[in-house]
Amino acid sequence: VQLQEWGPGLVKPSQTLSLTCTVSGYTITTAYYSWSWIRQSPVKGLEWMGAIDYSGNIIYYSPSFESRASISRDTSKNQFFLQLTSVTFEDTAVYYCVRGGTDQYDYWGQGIQVTVSS
Repeated sequence: VQLQEWGPGLVKPSQTLSLTCTVSGYTITTAYYSWSWIRQSPVKGLEWMGAIDYSGNIIYYSPSFESRASISRDTSKNQFFLQLTSVTFEDTAVYYCVRGGTDQYDYWGQGIQVTVSS
């Protein structure tokens, strides 16, 4: 199973960050895994942001992100996505897509550095 994040490395404050995760070697619609976005920054450490389950019917977010984050997917491309609105400097982090829900993860992407800067 391989995961690969794609997206801009630089985003301006107040803009929307959009990331794509392409999964290979496993179909994201296969029961019973969920697919998550996690980020890591020097200030806040690892933060689980949210996940979409294999059916696509259940999408859940950390309370810290539920007002700004949106997770979706494209099953035809075996991809899932993260949108984070109204970014600030505090959203600067390495963003990872992972296989797993809220507390157990077995496969991680390599991560993508996103910097919020004007």
